[in-house]
Amino acid sequence: MKILFLTPYPAGEAPSQRFRFEQYFPALQERGIAYTERSFLDLATWRILYKPGHQAAKIWGIVKGFGRRVKHMLEVPGHDYVFIHREITPIGPPIFEWVVAKLLGKKIIYDFDDAIWMALTSKHNQMAAVVKWHSKVASICRWSYKVSCGNDFLCDYARQFNPRVVLNPTTIDTVNLHNRTNPQTSEKVVLGWTGTHSNMVYLASLLPVLRRLEEKYDFTFRVISNQDPQLDLKSFDYVPWQKATEIADLVQFNAGVMPLEEKISPLSLGKCGFKALQYMSLGIPAVASPVGVNTKIVTNNVDGFLCETEDDWYQALARLIEDAELRRRLGANAQRTVRERYSVLSNTENFIRLFSAADAGLPQVATNSAAVPATAHQ
Repeated sequence: MKILFLTPYPAGEAPSQRFRFEQYFPALQERGIAYTERSFLDLATWRILYKPGHQAAKIWGIVKGFGRRVKHMLEVPGHDYVFIHREITPIGPPIFEWVVAKLLGKKIIYDFDDAIWMALTSKHNQMAAVVKWHSKVASICRWSYKVSCGNDFLCDYARQFNPRVVLNPTTIDTVNLHNRTNPQTSEKVVLGWTGTHSNMVYLASLLPVLRRLEEKYDFTFRVISNQDPQLDLKSFDYVPWQKATEIADLVQFNAGVMPLEEKISPLSLGKCGFKALQYMSLGIPAVASPVGVNTKIVTNNVDGFLCETEDDWYQALARLIEDAELRRRLGANAQRTVRERYSVLSNTENFIRLFSAADAGLPQVATNSAAVPATAHQ
């Protein structure tokens, strides 16, 4: 068997790719399954993509990406499956996906871990909103052999267009990567958040809570990200995200926060809880909003806390600051939750079955017409 992975970003660079499928590549090799990974963006464009300026280089990188995709189409016939993460091209209609499914007759495994069909973009990407063509997600779902989704909300959307939908959670490699434990012995407690700049909007709801905590406790609120949010807090500390040190930096958290608000963005329901999983895998209690998949990942007062109101957040974080034994107990339970339900080891067979015809849990799909369905441009 041969699988062609068509990805947005260079191999080993983007968290969504690393934690949804790239970390299963050794399992494919062990089973004698050959694979090839091809990205839309080259490494040079990826490195400047989220930096201000460089507009000419970014545009040229996109143009080159389309040229790369034309070459990649020549590789498709030599593979049994084509695994598409999010989309083959970041802008425009799903022409390449149609070519793969209809002209070349290949089985598509379509994978996504966000509500990418929603026409919402951050203020950093206003230009992209015009040409994203969000409605293509529905078409790609229809043309796919199977659809792999990161949570139930995403699965429910995909099932409108294709009955062969697999819940494939974002998982943690507890053997080779997230394999440390915070002993919870530090004298000064570190509360932390990690994520990209586009999700920093959710931190605003925590600022009043953190300021209240600062009046009573001496602690550090640390943000690990690709941009400095420059929060107006005396407890604030910023650590630039680096792939080489991400685990060593994360394991210094004594508790990790994951605030979400559906009223800020409906995209919250599509989140796959990865922040919480990262914290929990390292023995760090997760304190999260009860939104979307968070309510399935975190069990309140067992392996973390689910907090809805400002007072909920204050009480939970205050308890964790004060009580090291509570942090250890919740952290140990959190690691068990990840190992049993959200680890690479626990999900490997589920992932491998994506590339199997003998999956009794999924219905068969009728052969589609080769005509290109109309797709609204959003």
